[in-house]
Amino acid sequence: MLTILAITFPFFALVLCGYLAVRRKLLPLAAIGGLNSFVLYFALPCMLYRFGAATPIAQLLDASVFGVYLLCALIMVGVTMAMTLSHRIDWNNAAFGALVAAFPNTGFMGVPLLLTLLGPRSSGPVIVTIVVDMLITSSLCIALSRIGSGGAHGSRAAVVNAMKGMLGNPMPWAIVLGALSSWLALALPKPLMQTVGLLADAASPVALFTIGAVLARSQMSTSDPAPLGEYVPVALKKLLLHPLLVWGIGHAAIALGAPLDPFALTCMVLVACLPSASNVSLLSERFGANTARIARIILVSTALSFLTFSAAVSWLA
Repeated sequence: MLTILAITFPFFALVLCGYLAVRRKLLPLAAIGGLNSFVLYFALPCMLYRFGAATPIAQLLDASVFGVYLLCALIMVGVTMAMTLSHRIDWNNAAFGALVAAFPNTGFMGVPLLLTLLGPRSSGPVIVTIVVDMLITSSLCIALSRIGSGGAHGSRAAVVNAMKGMLGNPMPWAIVLGALSSWLALALPKPLMQTVGLLADAASPVALFTIGAVLARSQMSTSDPAPLGEYVPVALKKLLLHPLLVWGIGHAAIALGAPLDPFALTCMVLVACLPSASNVSLLSERFGANTARIARIILVSTALSFLTFSAAVSWLA
């Protein structure tokens, strides 16, 4: 366990550095958007492209990984919606609570962390989970959030807007280009590949630092008190129920004869152990949900995941 903590500590320490930098006013709030844009539009796409291009195409098109992970995401959304809808939490807030319970911080945290722990072989299953969360889980929850305000028409419009947002996100395109490079055995010219490599190497530290900065900004900009019961249980669902669900359904699929590689299942379980994705707070703000509640869920899940994620790695290793 101490060995695992020694590996995971630097990653969470960088998140803490970003958090403290904002809280101590060493990093201006206006600079956070620039850091976020650097990671989202430059560093992380280069990292995803590099690993996608180096991953066999069969791993990137693994239907078993896709199906098991998608089923678990849908169950998480359904369970969280059913347990949180109330007179205090409407469809909009319940839907974004479900999204934050089912959407791990795979892009900013999971990719660098799992590649360090499990090696390059983990890139295939991790990339598949990113595709599921970005294209399906996010679109579904955004559509559900519109039910209370615009009916079916509002839900359809929300899905269209969500898909437009996904098309403008460079991460899926980086994954597609990497997969094509792997399939066609193409290689970028050496100077261009070196440039991609430099940006990819910057992704991990800057992304983790940015997570902390975003969490601090969210906490500083929201002063609306929320009962513990409205956000702590959702954070615990993310850290405990989600990985147990993936583990259980994955082993059931293997027992039923699905061609699911046990190593890929381990990768998926560890992805599910990750804290909630920090960008959900931006989506909730855009669609008028209670951003203070979402930010608290992300903050609690990130803080607790240092221990829960490390324990999961120790258990699965």
